Amino acid sequence: MTQHRFQIEGMTCNHCVTSIEEALNHIEGVTAKVSFDTEQVDIDAPSGVSRELLIAAIGDAGFTAKDEKGDEYCSTKSTCSSESEGLHVAIIGSGSGAFAAAIKAADGGARVTIIEGAEVIGGCCVNVGCVPSKIMIRSAHLAQHQRQNPFPGIENHEPIINRKLLAEQQQSRVDELRLAKYESILESNSALTLVKGFAEFKDNKTLIITKSDGTQSELTADRILIATGSKAFIPPIEGIEAVPYWTSTEALFAETLPKHLVVVGSSVVAVELAQAYQRLGTQVTLLARHSLLYSEDPVLGESLQQAFESEGMTVLTNTQAQSVTYSDNQYEILLDSSHSDNGGKLECDQLLIAAGRSANTSRLNLANAGVAINEQGAVIVDAKLKTNVDHIYAAGDCSSMPQFVYVAAAAGTRAAINMTGGGATLDLSTMPAVIFTDPQVATVGLSEDEAQAKGIKTISRQLDLENVPRALANFETQGFVKLVVNNDNQQIIGAQILAANGGEMIQTAVLAIANKMTVDALAGQLFPYLTMVEGLKLCAQTFAKDVSQLSCCAG
Repeated sequence: MTQHRFQIEGMTCNHCVTSIEEALNHIEGVTAKVSFDTEQVDIDAPSGVSRELLIAAIGDAGFTAKDEKGDEYCSTKSTCSSESEGLHVAIIGSGSGAFAAAIKAADGGARVTIIEGAEVIGGCCVNVGCVPSKIMIRSAHLAQHQRQNPFPGIENHEPIINRKLLAEQQQSRVDELRLAKYESILESNSALTLVKGFAEFKDNKTLIITKSDGTQSELTADRILIATGSKAFIPPIEGIEAVPYWTSTEALFAETLPKHLVVVGSSVVAVELAQAYQRLGTQVTLLARHSLLYSEDPVLGESLQQAFESEGMTVLTNTQAQSVTYSDNQYEILLDSSHSDNGGKLECDQLLIAAGRSANTSRLNLANAGVAINEQGAVIVDAKLKTNVDHIYAAGDCSSMPQFVYVAAAAGTRAAINMTGGGATLDLSTMPAVIFTDPQVATVGLSEDEAQAKGIKTISRQLDLENVPRALANFETQGFVKLVVNNDNQQIIGAQILAANGGEMIQTAVLAIANKMTVDALAGQLFPYLTMVEGLKLCAQTFAKDVSQLSCCAG
């Protein structure tokens, strides 16, 4: 074995450490240990593994290797390659994926032009998505706790809601975050240039940019990243074009509360906003084409529906809106099947369409560049975020990747690495997902059905929250923790959580799966007592014992 040591540049967190170690340890016979504190990597490698191969692996992960003297080593795939010098990268869009790519490409020595057609930069998440929705959800959560809390010594009362003030506060925080995370970065990074206007492809190297006044210009770039995000999908409901329906954007920033809101859809956006409005004082009816969360473990959707109905929401599953009319500020919705309680019709004073989102690619003229898209209009990319056109990449909701802001940011970073000479890939095998309802829905890895479809024999255990001490102390026992285990090697391969703090718990399961932990290994870990995440340890213990017979802090 031969020992090597390199200094590493570019690490910002422990995930960087893991990325470098995984890239090196993937080479047969190599053992690598990275120290974040010293910014060094120590490598034991077989004599047949060259120094250049190790350097290339570090470069592929998106980092720069230096020897102990400080001399920089660059593989042909590294972002520090001279290939990036003088490189011009054009990025269409200005959301999380776009900005992550812009910053990383600039770090790699590229000159970056960001093209944005909207009035404000930042894309969906900060402006009309993740940020305002979580603010609204939090306000609704506090309203619900005033209305109904589990402690008899604290008097419940109906909250007084001023939706206009809530919307103004929400917008103020959105403006603050957009300034801090997007506008200020543009001002402080001289390698980044913003061009306002809508971009479309003239050919695979040239973009036509149309400004708001109708004037056009052309821009040619060495590399192009498509990061145009997504837009609300509007299902084919008869009459929908003629009525003033809401999408999530209008629902998030409305300054008044409707009396009766009908939500069409069972997407993440649909269930989050439906519960928020119900808790703010609106009567909500949710129309789900299938069951709630039909693509997840069935018990998640069933349990979430029970939670919604316990708060007074009406949930109609296996139901679609056939047609809609609008008159005198009232909507009349004809359903595709008759329900005994409403005769197949619904009336409401507001309609929210939240049936998912589709890639925002229709204005790009992708055919001119020869860029392939799928049936949903999303740009098809490989694990390196490259399209079928060698120098064109895509990231975020407009691509064939999952529609999560953190996936978009990770994809943008890796696309930039690759556009500037690297070979980084995006591994989604341990991608967590969280739905911010109450209780929250959090998942990672495979469900039982997904595992069995892959031919994996599984065993699983579901631990109800009434067995988790912190849930008992909180008087919040609605929900469960479920672990899915490969029966052949006892490794954890999936987790499903329904809990008030499910989103805070799921990352522990992510790390367990990523590190190929067995269920016994997880069960043997030390977890702080009276935390919700302890539920994962307790669930792991149920594979071998009855946790109801253990003391409160049994190891």
